[in-house]
Amino acid sequence: MNRTEMRELAFKLIYSLEIQNTDNIEEQIELYLQQNEIENQKVVEYVKDIILGINNNNVEIESIIKNCLTEKWTIERISKINLSILKLAIYEIKYKDIPYKAEINEAVELAKKYGEDTSSKFINGALATVVKQLKLV
Repeated sequence: MNRTEMRELAFKLIYSLEIQNTDNIEEQIELYLQQNEIENQKVVEYVKDIILGINNNNVEIESIIKNCLTEKWTIERISKINLSILKLAIYEIKYKDIPYKAEINEAVELAKKYGEDTSSKFINGALATVVKQLKLV
């Protein structure tokens, strides 16, 4: 399984957790891994790292998202799919030192696959703003 496929698995779990709004993250991770028959240790570690990392840094990640929105938008208006993609991308850019250009490209592809017609443009624009705010450019 390549990095893109692992990222897509993590995205699906992030989205599921956004909808469920559960407290027991570790249990949800284990259930997800079992249901999807994921046994590859590299994939298991990646998914756990992403989910727990986003959970542990959620306040800061959401603050970054809020700061990249225009005055007309609030974080509550963002679709759960787009929010999940943004959280994943921001976590990997800020905390995992994944090159931002590669991460933005992957996030836009997820938005094209799972989001609405305008999701890819929204994700691209929001992450471009995030990169500028984090002074990575």
